[in-house]
This record gives sequence, structure tokens and C-alpha cells, in this order.
Amino acid sequence: MAVRIRLSRLGRIKKPFYRIVVSNSESPRDGKFIEVIGTYDPLKKPAEVKVQPEKLQEWLAKGALPTDTVRSLLAKLPVAAPVSE
Repeated sequence: MAVRIRLSRLGRIKKPFYRIVVSNSESPRDGKFIEVIGTYDPLKKPAEVKVQPEKLQEWLAKGALPTDTVRSLLAKLPVAAPVSE
């Protein structure tokens, strides 16, 4: 089972809000997930990203791979963990 750190969409039509979740790579985008580790709100100016660093470090240590989008969001955080390619 490959585990990925990715976005799960919430909100209404034209009003997106995302959770940053850890899930099985075979699960649907908005389907079953293992744990919520943060949120992303693209409608705020500037876009707001909140992550629980302890949980992020824990899942990265366990081998969870972030998607390209999540990797770029984490790279913009001042206290983000170094995310390897």
C-alpha cells in the first residue's frame, strides 16, 4: 500500500477549501483517508496553509510521499520540513 500526502476538496461550487490528508494512493480524491494533517484555503489573500509539523514529520518518516501540489505548498511554508524529491 503506497501512502500519499495529498489534497482532499471540500467547500461549495466555486468556493474550494482543501484538507491536507494522508491516504492510500488508490483511494479516490475525496474518499477514505488515514489522517488529516492540515488545511489549505486558496481563497484567502495570500492563500492560507496550515500544517501540523509533528504529524507531517511522522508521516514523512514512515515513507509517505507528498503529491507535486502538496510539495509546492509545503515548500512555501517558513517552518516546513525539507521535502525530498
